[in-house]
Amino acid sequence: MSEKNRGSKRTARERLVAERQAQEARSRRNKKLAVLGSVIAVLAVAVGVGVAVQSQRSKPETPVAAPAGAIGARKLVIPDGPANAPSTLTVYEDPRCPACQLFEKAFQPTIDRLMNQGKIVGNYHIVSFIDRHDNGTGSKNGANALACAQDAGRFRAFHNVLYANQPPETEDPWSDRSKLLTLAKQVPGLDTPAFRTCVNNNTYGGWVSAVQQDFDKSGFTSTPTVLLNGTSIFPKKGDQQISPANLVAWVDAANKGKPLGTAASASPAPGAAPAASPAPSH
Repeated sequence: MSEKNRGSKRTARERLVAERQAQEARSRRNKKLAVLGSVIAVLAVAVGVGVAVQSQRSKPETPVAAPAGAIGARKLVIPDGPANAPSTLTVYEDPRCPACQLFEKAFQPTIDRLMNQGKIVGNYHIVSFIDRHDNGTGSKNGANALACAQDAGRFRAFHNVLYANQPPETEDPWSDRSKLLTLAKQVPGLDTPAFRTCVNNNTYGGWVSAVQQDFDKSGFTSTPTVLLNGTSIFPKKGDQQISPANLVAWVDAANKGKPLGTAASASPAPGAAPAASPAPSH
């Protein structure tokens, strides 16, 4: 074979090797691009899901059903007492909150009396954040049961019974709704088929979630949060410590010269403890 022919074959072979190497390089590059494209697609989906979840979290929740007589733009507040009372006591409470229990034991007789005298109307926001911190369901179940009691016209009486019989925060017996139904027997006229169905079916679960969401956005960070005509009074009003006597004095001062509301009857909790100084908020 001539040198010319051997050179031509070598050159062709070298071109073939070079082309094969180029093809392999292109193949590796395409695979990398394909993998990168898949990663980008996954990230895009993840970002999309994250945005959707965040959007869902920030979207105000509107309850499908609200308890009878609930007030406010989204009906998240349970009123208690004469609607035409000259002063409003706003209370944010969690059924499982131990500081709320101490507040109720100290002030429930005074608040009941002020309502019965037509001096105040209570606006109750029943929150359930302790469930979130303690991985429980008792706060939500208790809040739903209170909404059911509102339907039956027994909110205040059942509210007082729950706080008089509140379990330790570290326990969660109200995760069993039957425990709430047993407590309802202490309130005359509450233990009815309608009430039991409302509790067992968690009829106001969406409403309970919406109330908690509203609390999360309120700027308040603890319970009990107590306001008199929009001014915080717990644990102090200005430099004055709250006490039953001071609460009466503050209400009377706010009501001076104003007509009293139509009195509403109270249903005090059986076995309510005597007044005591409240503990710091939970």
